[in-house]
Amino acid sequence: MAGKKMSMREKYRRQKKRKIFLRVFLSLFFLIGASVLIVWKVFTVQTVVVEGNEYYSDGQIQKMVLSDPNSWNSLYMFLKYRFLEGEEIPFVDSLEVSLDDPHTLRVHVYEKGMIGYLYISAINQNAYFDTDGFVVETSKEIIENVPQVEGLDCDKVVLYEKLPIKDENLLKSLLTVTRSLEKKEVVPDKIQFGGSGEISLNYGDIQVLLGQSDNLTQKILRLSYILPELSGKKGVLHIENWTENTTNIIFDEIK
Repeated sequence: MAGKKMSMREKYRRQKKRKIFLRVFLSLFFLIGASVLIVWKVFTVQTVVVEGNEYYSDGQIQKMVLSDPNSWNSLYMFLKYRFLEGEEIPFVDSLEVSLDDPHTLRVHVYEKGMIGYLYISAINQNAYFDTDGFVVETSKEIIENVPQVEGLDCDKVVLYEKLPIKDENLLKSLLTVTRSLEKKEVVPDKIQFGGSGEISLNYGDIQVLLGQSDNLTQKILRLSYILPELSGKKGVLHIENWTENTTNIIFDEIK
């Protein structure tokens, strides 16, 4: 009898455990099902807010980000860019995607800092470089407000390595000019280096002669004051002979 009583108790305990397990399983099943339904129905992309972009329009960034077949789901997109690598976009260093609400994605664009480019005939592409002279992108595309540099001997480049310009003084002058132009917000269409290292800038119908590498920062500071006054004019602005002692700046206007 004692043995039968023990087996009955054991049977009861097993049945109780099964009921508990079944309840837990069903609870988890419904919880997971409800979560999936919420993720499926609630987290849908309706609005994309883009910020930090200059090289691409909001629409272009949105199209690139939402190229994934599952990009309709905002939670999926958030997790994708949080834990995985997103699509590689030319001229863009990285993208940061966050959720303003279940229907709104906020995309912050971190673009590569490009202050100039050289055309490299060996690869038939433009080599874009940053403030330290490192090549950050090669592409056939031309980006607005990034000046082209001509007159420097550069046959080939390696991505993420420094521009292979043999003359260190020319490289130093190039970086000084491009940094100063960007800082003073007077970025030209083109920067040209002559055979003796003299530098000139092109702004549409205005050519600016900076001369040799001396006093470049100060010359560009003066240029930033004068250039707005030359709007709509055509001619050559001579700053090449400017020094702290010789401050004459001449504009030869072409009628």
